[in-house]
Amino acid sequence: MATIQDVAKMAGVSVATVSRVLNNSPLVSEKTRENVMKAIKILDYRPNLLGRNLRRTETRMVLVLLPSISNPFYSRVVKGIEAVARENGYNIMLCNTDSKPERESVYLQILRNRLADGVIFMAPELGPEELSDISRNFPVVQCCEYKEGASVSQVSIDNFRGAYKAVGHLIGLGHKRIGMITCKNNFVSTIQRKAGYKKAIEDAGLVFDPSLIKYGNYSFKSGIKAAKQFLLMHGNIPTAVFAISDVMAIGAIRGFKEKGVKVPDDISVIGFDGISYAEMYNPTLTTISQPQYELGCESMKLLLMHIRREVSEPRNVILEHELIIRESTGKVSSINKDDGEANGI
Repeated sequence: MATIQDVAKMAGVSVATVSRVLNNSPLVSEKTRENVMKAIKILDYRPNLLGRNLRRTETRMVLVLLPSISNPFYSRVVKGIEAVARENGYNIMLCNTDSKPERESVYLQILRNRLADGVIFMAPELGPEELSDISRNFPVVQCCEYKEGASVSQVSIDNFRGAYKAVGHLIGLGHKRIGMITCKNNFVSTIQRKAGYKKAIEDAGLVFDPSLIKYGNYSFKSGIKAAKQFLLMHGNIPTAVFAISDVMAIGAIRGFKEKGVKVPDDISVIGFDGISYAEMYNPTLTTISQPQYELGCESMKLLLMHIRREVSEPRNVILEHELIIRESTGKVSSINKDDGEANGI
């Protein structure tokens, strides 16, 4: 295997000059650069990138911590992160935490050991103080989910406005009994989407009814279960349902179908996220679409700014969302619009 000394000997230059060529130094003449690159090609020389990066106190590696690699929402976000990373000579390491603090701590040890240059959190389990402490010592960005009160850069959307718009769409179609499928966690998106749901209900002069809120865990099966729970509410079955994730919304449609309930003829369903499956399902899903790819791109760009010390204070970047109206929502039917009557479902 050829060494850097072999390359230097063949090119007639010093080892230091070969190193400058490998590091794209502007101090090397074009003629010398051509000679060195020719020698590298002939000898099939492969530099020790790990050793070189460690000498330069960088690894060109970024950690991406996400709660579940199986969640389809994250696939486009990760693609955005990777695209910007590759453009800038970085690689990413995906770390599945399963929302477990102990697993998060293990991955963060990689950062503390200087084996990565920074970290992007998709849904951090650390508290605001711990996150702030890490951010003071390492480049950190929160993407999508974030901890309020943490002095850490973040890239997200306005979840409150997104939920408000989703429920407002249903109200505009004439729905008054609107159920919600959410989750029992402390994610800021969960809190804000529930607040947006409640505010839209109240602003329309409707009564907020806690019994119309069911709980899942972001999974397809939990959406099915929630739908069947709604159908047990004799005399108070909602005419529309807002789910805080597309996966649970699609599960809810499946649950209604299994009980002979038609969407949107008998009940409307709207989701949140804008995953690719939303337009593949039957009926196609109305949803609040997040700019997933752009969220990833902006997060990686912001992380690079921290790595390069181009910014010293945390930055908050809020991207726009979009209401995409498809087949799963429709006007409330004459069969089920009377508030006090069971709707025959």
